[in-house]
Amino acid sequence: MDVELQFGCDGVDWTFVFETLKRVGMAHFSPEQHRQAFEASSAAVFAYSGNRLVGFARALSDGACQAAIYDVAVVPEFQRNGFGARLVQALLARLEPCNVILYAAPGKEDFYRKLGFRKMKTGMALFPNAAARAQQGFTD
Repeated sequence: MDVELQFGCDGVDWTFVFETLKRVGMAHFSPEQHRQAFEASSAAVFAYSGNRLVGFARALSDGACQAAIYDVAVVPEFQRNGFGARLVQALLARLEPCNVILYAAPGKEDFYRKLGFRKMKTGMALFPNAAARAQQGFTD
């Protein structure tokens, strides 16, 4: 399957972004909040198969030292075709020479390990809905 990557948020269906994140079990907010988050990000990349949006990811960065990747998602019927890896690699190329962190959905650690990421021993998080994130396996 071919995929074309698009940087920037032009023409994105934010309801689809919301529905995809919900469908794959990731944190999801309103379509408008996702639009705001992606547009405010240092880099946003979207994967299209033909005219169909099939995946996306975004990153925040200070441009010099630190960066973080968020919202890496591919619709289930297009997973395991390398689209997620292409999204992450495209962001990493734009984030050099920064240190890059991310938090993965529980069970996805091996995917990121194959891309060179390693578990941190000092990672900490403060979530507005801490009980829900603990129930999802993000924290203890």
